Order: sequence, then structure tokens, then C-alpha cells
Amino acid sequence: MPEMTGGQALIRSMRREGAEVIFGLPGVQMYHAIDPILDEPGMRFITVRHEQATGYMADGFTRAGGGTGTAMVVPGPGLLNASAAIGTAYAASSPILVVSGQVQKDLIGKDVGILHEVNDQMDAIRPVTKAAYRVLNAADVPAAVHEAFRQLRTGRPRPVEIEIPPETLSEVADVDLLEPGNYRRDAASDADIERAARVLAEAKNPIIWAGGGVISSGASQALLRVAEHLQAPVMTTHEGKGAVPDSHYLSMGTLKSRADDFRNHLRHHDVFLAVGTRFATAMLTHNPQIVQIDVDPDEIGRNYPGNTLGIVGDARGSLEKLAGALTDAMPPAESKREMLDKLRAARFGPLRVEPLDSYMNAVRAAIPPDGIFVAGMTQLGYYSRLFYPVEQPGTYLNSSYFGNLGFAWPTALGAKTAQPDRPVVCVSGDGGFLFNSQELATAVQYGINAVCVVFNDHAYGNVMRDQEDRFGGRLVGSQLHNPDFVKLAEAYGARGLRAETPAALEEALRDSIASDDAPTLIEVPFGPVPSPL
Repeated sequence: MPEMTGGQALIRSMRREGAEVIFGLPGVQMYHAIDPILDEPGMRFITVRHEQATGYMADGFTRAGGGTGTAMVVPGPGLLNASAAIGTAYAASSPILVVSGQVQKDLIGKDVGILHEVNDQMDAIRPVTKAAYRVLNAADVPAAVHEAFRQLRTGRPRPVEIEIPPETLSEVADVDLLEPGNYRRDAASDADIERAARVLAEAKNPIIWAGGGVISSGASQALLRVAEHLQAPVMTTHEGKGAVPDSHYLSMGTLKSRADDFRNHLRHHDVFLAVGTRFATAMLTHNPQIVQIDVDPDEIGRNYPGNTLGIVGDARGSLEKLAGALTDAMPPAESKREMLDKLRAARFGPLRVEPLDSYMNAVRAAIPPDGIFVAGMTQLGYYSRLFYPVEQPGTYLNSSYFGNLGFAWPTALGAKTAQPDRPVVCVSGDGGFLFNSQELATAVQYGINAVCVVFNDHAYGNVMRDQEDRFGGRLVGSQLHNPDFVKLAEAYGARGLRAETPAALEEALRDSIASDDAPTLIEVPFGPVPSPL
């Protein structure tokens, strides 16, 4: 066995498993983990300006198809700063790897007040990770990395954390590096697929509910085969946008909000095929039969335990088997295109709101079909859930049920790092953008030429509107003083533009995407608007 430090074992093991990019912030406990990166061919370290961005960028990198995004932070405040982003990845079932430091080995759990100590930080991070490991000996590092990647690539994809104290990273030991595993997510059993096919074949009016699991497993084509055979309309969660092309006549989009009138229409469907989703947002008022496909057995029947036929398995493999089973069980259903075209027109038309619609149309017109759109927690971001048409899976990213302000810009930078040849555009509000505006420096330093559109109403706009409508105009904490965003971008060395109309925004976006030679911030002055929800 070769002699090496624990830090060398860490980086070499991660590279063997396919890791290529680490988003991190160097600190004293992590020196022996960072130094070996220089000697590992094909491995890059991207320095961020706040630990929160390490997790967001790793998440964007992963969800945009770059492989396993990795965040590296110091213990204590570094890990806690990153925890909001790790929570977003957990909510969105995004398998990022988090490598954290620890305090000195002999002081772990002693609660003596040593630098960066949190007693016990594994308790703090467990709620937003699938698994967490503490490695105390250099020789054990490869096994921990191997197990972390097994967890990342099997079962439900979610973040995994490894924490290593500084002495372990600097310790020299005989280390046996391991070969990467042959990981896979298995399809459901033939027997379960046959049961599901029988239920769906006998359905009078089936409907499909597609979640983010369809996207992460690459199941879109299989899902469309099933939907077309059944002539079943497809609803998606926000994370599932793009599971089928929004231009397809079977696509019914997402629910606008809890008050969406389309919920009344759901009562007409007797069987729901839920794929890769907790099925929490349907909030059904009747008692249909549910066929639920999910790789995570804990999610089966979580929200409708009494009437759910559970199918445990990977979405892609299970849907491919289901498509074949349905072909054997029934002829293709008669086309519902004419009826569904009318339903789509009736559904989407009355819900459109100006000026949100004009700005949304401008953004969509400027971004090519393969461009990646990151929807921040802002009024255009909310509006995009229903009215940003998505034609290709994996091109719409949001913060799932975590709903983080500050998510959009660093996530877009991670996505652009994964896909440097594709346009990446995020929309953010002025308040949310300033959570992580400092990552303009990261974008410029590393040539990560994403585009951020900042809608500036000098307020937390949704909060201010709620205070005006529900509290008689008594405004507390919702009004903001902002910098000149164009000058702010230019101060960092990025391109700063201002667009005051939808037409000007479309032109600015097209120009920025075409040139792709610098990170770009486009400020859109924006007044109060009706609720997008």
C-alpha cells in the first residue's frame, strides 16, 4: 500500500469516483485537503466568497448534469453557513458531496470552545443530509469516500457529508485506494409493474403527476411513452417541469398555488400515476386510486397511505418496464388531443398577469431551448412555475420546498460551470440577489459567464404587497435601500446593463447570451405588481 496523507487519500479517492470540481473556501483546518488538489490531474478548486455559495454552486453543478458537485468548508461556521444551500439540495433531491473539517481529534465532543467548534456539528447537519460520516484515521478515508459515493448514486439522491479533523488530513499512513463502485438504481420488480399496468389499463380517466425524480433519473422519454399510450394528461411539480415538453398537448403544467381552481378538475380523474414525487402538492379532495413509483420506499403513501399502490424503483427503469407492460395489457387509448387543447387554453389563459407575463415572455424568447433557467424566489420566479415553458428536462432549476432567498445566482454559477457552452440565466429580486452578490467576484475570477436578471423594486416585493393588502399599509422591514446594480457589476469587472421594458430585456438577454464573454447582470426597474400566486 502506498504512503500518503489523509488529504491526499481524500482527493485521490474523490477523483477516482469521478469528482472534477470542488467549490470551496480555504481555511486552517482544511489546508491538507486543499493542497493535494494541485497534484491531481483533472481536479479544479473554485474559491467562493461565502460558504453558502459552496453548496449552491455544487447543487447547480449537479442538477445541470456536471456530475457530483462538491462543497468544501471549514467546520463550525463554514458548515453552518453552507447548511441553507445543503438544505436546498436535500429538498430538491440533489446528490452533492459536502466535505467539512472538524476540530482537533482529541477535542471533538469536549465543548471547550476551540476555534470553529460546534458541539456536535453532525447533529446540526444530519437533518439535511442522507448520510454523514466522521473519519478519524487517514487509512479509513478511501472507504468513507467510497461509501459516500455509493449513497450519492444509489437509492434516493440527496447530499452526503464527510467530516475529517486536521490531524487526520495531515497524517501519513499506508493507504489502500479503492476502485470506484458500479452503482445503479434498480427498476421495480416485474410483479409490481404488472400490478400497476393492470390498474392503469382499467382506469377510466388516468392522470400522471411527475416530480423531480423523473428529471434526475432521465425518465422523460419513458414517461412520455406511458402518457401517450394512456392519453393521460401530465401535471408536474415545480421540480418536475420539463418532464414532458410544455408544448405537448398532454402537458397541463404545474399548479399555480394552493388556491388554483384547476384542483376542482382533478376530481374527474379516477387513477393518478405519481412518479418521482412525494405527491404533497396535489391536496386531493376525493379518493382516487394512486399508483406511486419512487426510488425511496419511505415516500410511498406518505401523503395518501390508504389508497396507494406502491412501486419501489428507479423512475426511468420502472417507467420503461411499465410502458412495455401497458402495451401488452391494452391497446393505445383514443386520442384526447382536441379535448386537452381546449382544457389547456381554458386553464392557462385566465391566470396570466401583466406586466409579469410580458417580462416572462421576453425571458423565454431570449433563452434557447437548451438554455438553463434558474428561478429565484422572486415574483418572476414564482410566475415562471406556470408560465415559463420548458421543452427539455434539466433546464429549469428552483429551490424546491426550501424556498431560499439568495439561491439563484450561485446556483446559476454552478450550472454554468457544469455546462460552459450552454446559456445559463437566473432571475432574482433585488433583496435575494444581495444575499450572494459577492459571487460576482467568483464569476469574474473564473470566467463563469452566467447571466443574472435582477428585478429591482427596492423591496421584498411580495412581503410589501402582503403588508399593504393585509395589514393596512403598515410596512415593516420590507422596503430596501439598494446600490446601483449596474455600477456594482462593473465594479467587480462584470458587465452591467439596465433594461426598462420587456423588449429591452429580451434584447439585452439575447446580446449577453450571444457574446458570452463575461458574467452579466441586467437590472430591470420594477414597480409593484399583482400577486403572481
